[in-house]
Amino acid sequence: MGTPENLSGGTGGRREPLRFDQDASATAVDMDTAIVLLGAGVTAITHPLLYVKLLIQIGHEPLTPTVGTTMFGRKVLYLPGFFSYAQHIVRVDGKMGLFRGLSPRIMSSAISTMVRSKVKQAVPAEQAEHVSNRDDLKTSLRKVMKETSHEMVIQCLSRIATHPFHVISVRCMAQFVGREVKYRGLFSSITKIFNDEGIGGFFVGVVPHILGEVIFLWCCNLLAHFINTYAVDDNVSTFSQAPAVRSYTKFVMGIAVSVLTYPFMLVADLMAVNNCGLMDTSWKNTIVTRWQTCCSC
Repeated sequence: MGTPENLSGGTGGRREPLRFDQDASATAVDMDTAIVLLGAGVTAITHPLLYVKLLIQIGHEPLTPTVGTTMFGRKVLYLPGFFSYAQHIVRVDGKMGLFRGLSPRIMSSAISTMVRSKVKQAVPAEQAEHVSNRDDLKTSLRKVMKETSHEMVIQCLSRIATHPFHVISVRCMAQFVGREVKYRGLFSSITKIFNDEGIGGFFVGVVPHILGEVIFLWCCNLLAHFINTYAVDDNVSTFSQAPAVRSYTKFVMGIAVSVLTYPFMLVADLMAVNNCGLMDTSWKNTIVTRWQTCCSC
């Protein structure tokens, strides 16, 4: 007959994996919570910038241009910048007016974090291995394509899950133009869109948004891969800091590629506010005008 010590020792050995799993899951939850809180903070800090950008996108120009000169001495008209626009919003709505439409964006950020975490747990990606030898280009390219495909699935699912909140946020901010209150809170906006437009109203503009993000992801990853493979070589003495250079390649490529994919994001935002019941009906022409402007640049 076993003693209590033996019994406790035997069961203790079986309980260790369970305790380890619980600790691992608790750590994952803590990490997700920290990411959600960090994302909410960053979203709140950057919201005034996106608010001003949206008002410019939909063609709202309440301030008159100022006369200035270029570096060559030529007189030109300058449109107001961010600080002038922000001061105008504060004069009209107060300081809290800079955060109109913030709550749907925070909700969108939190849902995006949770969706990404769950998808990564359900479909784990292969461990990334650095391959700098040009003889292994086919192998490394295949690995990059697999990783990018995995990121694309996560990005698409995240966008589909969070796009309704993006639509609500954009419409809340666009109300500033006509001083309307049709979209007030998060839940009332959900009810309003569902009653007026049905389920499809929550996904207006989702196609160009997904296309822009997919094109951005593939172009950024492939360009960064080819630059790191061909332009940055570990065997060349000039690139003694090759690992540091590689760490910044994707960031720089992201800035460059975002210029090319910006028209998709612009059209997605304008589609979200077009024919949504707000007073300003000029957004149909704005969509065409802004698209032509982006394509001609």
